[in-house]
Amino acid sequence: QVQLRESGGSVVHPGDSLRPPCVHYERTTGSFTMAWFPQPPGNHRDFVAAVSLDGVQIYHADLATGRFTFSRDSPKNTVYLDMDNLQPEDTAVYYCAAGIRWSGSCQPGYDRWGQGTQVTVSS
Repeated sequence: QVQLRESGGSVVHPGDSLRPPCVHYERTTGSFTMAWFPQPPGNHRDFVAAVSLDGVQIYHADLATGRFTFSRDSPKNTVYLDMDNLQPEDTAVYYCAAGIRWSGSCQPGYDRWGQGTQVTVSS
């Protein structure tokens, strides 16, 4: 049973923007947390940002500061990773993850994972 689904990956040029969505398909409480983890080619999964659906807790990794932010469309059960000024080093498969409690950047705290969406930044 699909619980999360992300999409919106693409091949873009340096300086472009993307806004991949992640949709969750279950009833949630306010502490329900969603996060994005990029996995660059040949590397481990990293962390970009996490947000609780009640908006109380939000955490961005340093690499995301000023370029990546979250936005939510609660009626559509969707969160977006707003990525601006993309650079080649942002190339990765971006995974959306979710859990019923705040886990911040801690991957084991998330028990729901999407299939990933490929973002490629190339000139």
